[in-house]
Amino acid sequence: MPLSMEKVLAGQRALVTGGNSGIGAATARALAKAGARVAINYLFNEADAHALVNEIQADGGEAMAIKADVSQEDQVRAMFDRMLKTWGTIDILVANAGIQRDAPFHEMTLDQWEKVLSVNLTGQFLCAQAAVREFMRRGVVPEVSCSAGKIISMSSVHDVIPWAGHVNYAASKGAALMFMKSLAQEVAHLKIRVNGISPGAIRTPINRTAWETPEAEAELLKLIPYERIGEPMDIGHAVVWLVSDASDYVIGTTLYVDGGMTLYPGFREGG
Repeated sequence: MPLSMEKVLAGQRALVTGGNSGIGAATARALAKAGARVAINYLFNEADAHALVNEIQADGGEAMAIKADVSQEDQVRAMFDRMLKTWGTIDILVANAGIQRDAPFHEMTLDQWEKVLSVNLTGQFLCAQAAVREFMRRGVVPEVSCSAGKIISMSSVHDVIPWAGHVNYAASKGAALMFMKSLAQEVAHLKIRVNGISPGAIRTPINRTAWETPEAEAELLKLIPYERIGEPMDIGHAVVWLVSDASDYVIGTTLYVDGGMTLYPGFREGG
């Protein structure tokens, strides 16, 4: 992380959903490095969540792990209750939890459709609503931040790039884009900043088949003008900037961290 961002989030408390692996884990590390206390939400792989807590603490940070299914209102409420009881409030929400249940459209089951929408979209709604309520209750604390709270809606380049074979996932991300913008419009006057980050191809376990062999990586790089696959910390660094006061005038914007994947690279040779 650039030195100018060191401890820029000192005194702030952050929650990262789906925070025990991949982009979520990198985001938790980056927030902790920037001085925030970090609550790491998980549903599966409890050992990974606690290992990350130990890693952050060993590096001088403060963290805790909280198990919750973000698609279930009672579990979200309990997660926020625990965080607020432990740390008093929340300043930053990174709504990162997401899943894929891929299938050709004509074979996709209702359960595959509903499960992806419930986690990727309803999960963001429930967590953001709980965060907004706390931001409204507490208001701006100038010595902590010039905003009352920050929300990052973690999306995907597939909020604008169609993705055959992944209709449920792409639909959830497209909906998350308009959810983020509408919420940002509604709460900006309360000094609550809502923005989105849409990662491109990032080297995480969820998409291992797309990059783990030289042949697969070469095919993937055809879609990325910058000619490298993203690393999870590329997203972590973007999150830190977007929730810091350095970006205080950024409202309702999606930051595409994708190496240019959304630039229609097939047209580079003249279309």
